[in-house]
Amino acid sequence: MTAPIHIYSEIGHLKTVMLKRPGRELENLTPDYLERLLFDDIPFLPAVQNEHDQFADTLKKQGVEVLYLEKLAAEALGDTSVREQFVSELLSESKADINGAYHRLKEYLLSFEAESMVEHVMSGVRKNEIELGLRSHLHELMEDHYPFYLDPMPNLYFTRDPAAAIGSGLTINKMKEPARRRESLFMRYIIEHHPRFKEHDIPVWLDRDFKFNIEGGDELVLNDETVAIGVSERSTAQAIERLVRNLFKRQDRIRRVLAVEIPKTRAFMHLDTVFTMVDRDQFTIHPAIQGPEGDMRIFILERGKTEEDVQITEEHNLLEVLKKTLGLSDVNLIFCGGGDEIASAREQWNDGSNTLAIAPGVVVTYDRNYISNACLREQGIKVIEIPSGELSRGRGGPRCMSMPLYRDDVK
Repeated sequence: MTAPIHIYSEIGHLKTVMLKRPGRELENLTPDYLERLLFDDIPFLPAVQNEHDQFADTLKKQGVEVLYLEKLAAEALGDTSVREQFVSELLSESKADINGAYHRLKEYLLSFEAESMVEHVMSGVRKNEIELGLRSHLHELMEDHYPFYLDPMPNLYFTRDPAAAIGSGLTINKMKEPARRRESLFMRYIIEHHPRFKEHDIPVWLDRDFKFNIEGGDELVLNDETVAIGVSERSTAQAIERLVRNLFKRQDRIRRVLAVEIPKTRAFMHLDTVFTMVDRDQFTIHPAIQGPEGDMRIFILERGKTEEDVQITEEHNLLEVLKKTLGLSDVNLIFCGGGDEIASAREQWNDGSNTLAIAPGVVVTYDRNYISNACLREQGIKVIEIPSGELSRGRGGPRCMSMPLYRDDVK
């Protein structure tokens, strides 16, 4: 590979992907803080790790190179000065000085080597980890009942959202919820300091310091000219427009972006929770995102006559938009849960539409969504199921749990 990032489709043969193995951060979930940390339940760590390992092994058996976020981050932070800079930035974003713990936390984290430090940052730092005898201020001794100096990051195993590859570059995202906002800092340090990436001058189409939110689960690369982005609970129209303008200015291959509005609810969190591409002309979709006549609000953003001009056209029929923009004579929409009102709602909640394509017509799905999986198979899609008893408790499926870095082009 001459470049470390190359994503010009959703379905090209997957060559390299980044995962995050669930770790001790999940054991720092408690019922009192689930809502704050964006979880509905507490996964059983040994079981969720076993299921995630089976997911990784499934990809490896298909010839996919699996990289791990935690390992890349530790390797990127091997230099002491880089590690110190990272910790300073992380603690500032974590507002760690509100309780007067900034300097103590910094000293504590920098006492570890890179790998252990990354593990502590990801899993969170409990107040009882720092010895009581070291506390020298009244406000530290009279602490509140909140157990963390540094919150855990239990959502990290959903690597799709903090950063996403488009073409030869990345969006490094400002995430909507404070509980996840620090996550994208890891990817910035990886592309700037990891030996695999730092010499390639990887373009960042939209950086995490932009004031409006966007998340990777809303970003789908449909082909080498067309990207679809969900206007969702987590991604704003302002961020999408800025991304479009940057793409049009800095590269020539991607020519249009489809901004697809979906209901702004937790159940429909991102576009990829209700719509994913499974083959050249086939998509899985949750029927509830369409109106009675299949109508939706879809905005096609294309290059204008000048570099600064973006032409915007509003459309309402997803099927027709896909046929027109992808140059297809027909498109097959495969309904999650077979379109049944109850089955589709149940299986969409368990990410029945959140498929990870590893080749044209070959997808990885959760085993629990047996009706959706049967519908995919009936349409000629090869479905590789992975166990999902614990993984699904985090409200994300195989696409959510993976950040593709390199795919072969679709011939």
